[in-house]
Amino acid sequence: MATVTPLDQQRFLVDPAEPRSDALRRELEKLEPRSQRTFTPSGAVIASSSGSYHYTSEGRKLADFTSGVLVANLGHHPTRWWDRVNAYMGLVFQPTCDRYLKATPLTAYNAITEVEVEASRRLIASLRSQPGGARLEQILWAASGSEAVQKGLKAAIARRPDADVILATRHGFHGKKGLAGAVTGSETDEERDPRVRFLSFPMAECISIYRRREPIDLTAYREELNAAYATDGRRICALITEPYLGGGGSYHPQVEYLQLLEQFCREHDILFILDEVQSNFGRTGGMYAYSTYGVEPDVVILGKGMANGMPVDAVAGRRDVLENLGYGDASDTWSAHPLGCAAVLATLDEFETSDVLEHAAQLAIVIEAGLTRLMRLKSILAVRGEGTVWGVHCGSTADRSPAQVAAEIVKRCYLGDEQGRAIHLLGPLAGCVIRIAPPLTMDLEEALEYLDAMYEIVAEIN
Repeated sequence: MATVTPLDQQRFLVDPAEPRSDALRRELEKLEPRSQRTFTPSGAVIASSSGSYHYTSEGRKLADFTSGVLVANLGHHPTRWWDRVNAYMGLVFQPTCDRYLKATPLTAYNAITEVEVEASRRLIASLRSQPGGARLEQILWAASGSEAVQKGLKAAIARRPDADVILATRHGFHGKKGLAGAVTGSETDEERDPRVRFLSFPMAECISIYRRREPIDLTAYREELNAAYATDGRRICALITEPYLGGGGSYHPQVEYLQLLEQFCREHDILFILDEVQSNFGRTGGMYAYSTYGVEPDVVILGKGMANGMPVDAVAGRRDVLENLGYGDASDTWSAHPLGCAAVLATLDEFETSDVLEHAAQLAIVIEAGLTRLMRLKSILAVRGEGTVWGVHCGSTADRSPAQVAAEIVKRCYLGDEQGRAIHLLGPLAGCVIRIAPPLTMDLEEALEYLDAMYEIVAEIN
């Protein structure tokens, strides 16, 4: 039986039944600093993955309810996807006496590859084919979400020399670097960039079940926007928000709220930037969240699921915005790297030629039904979500705080139930919200089985 101790006394779960995993956890604590990763109580050691499952070093099977933080939307190692990646890279593995393969380069810094041109062309076509994508004309590649946000905001500031103020919605997460870090969180955070102003996000109005929405009174939000313009006026260059607050605790607003932000931007010639790093490629139901929410952004930040595991992010935006930056102003070593572009193309192929979105719509129904059962339990305060991304908001019990309840759920799900059904979860969002976001391709019956297991495990914590 695993030892469970307070969070402030240990970093990872200790489980004598996993000797190799335990040894690797302890070794890593010596080799890497804590800052390398966000704390996850289970300290899961993953040896291999396939489809919707991970396997530990001891060979134990874990249902992946995280998709590697909303990345593996198509599941882990889909063979058809890999075949397409290899084909786009020109890789044909066969016995050869040659010292080198002749294929698309893995790196082509400041050169142009055919796979990059095709990826940009196909991605723009995909974005513009969806309702709300008409303004998206160019792609600016990046290697992380933070870098993409940084590049998008830099282009926005360069659009008008007299406009450098950025509006951002509170408690969002856009990254940890530069301007991306500056527009993350709220004005109470330290070392805040003086060019950033924060706006209220309707967290209180984000009721438990997103699909059963209540009408929202926009009066206070409209007044706040008007007050911001009265203060800074033409100095405001952009407004950035997420379709839903991911890292902030899985708060999914009514569509009218995002539509109000867009309308305000249109009225005052302010760029409306939608950070879809966590929500693109099918996560909220549609291919892109701007279609789900009925808005037409000037700039969209893409990432995570767009390459199904390869480190690729991008800014999609208006030509007259992105072309404000000159040669080299947004270049870096890994932007538009060929392997990433091949992965984007393979992912687009899968979404465009298979029933991924249709299956995800059915999976969303299964997830919602499975998770809303949890609200019968005293330790669960709310369940919020849409599509295949949900948050389980933990409350307190007689002997545990909400944060301790969330950590206990992560640990016990990792250890599994009496039937051996175990689930991989990440560390809680905002301290006490557990994100549920399996691959869009997860089998419906298997999803139901593991959601039942999760209910039984959580019920024991009550």
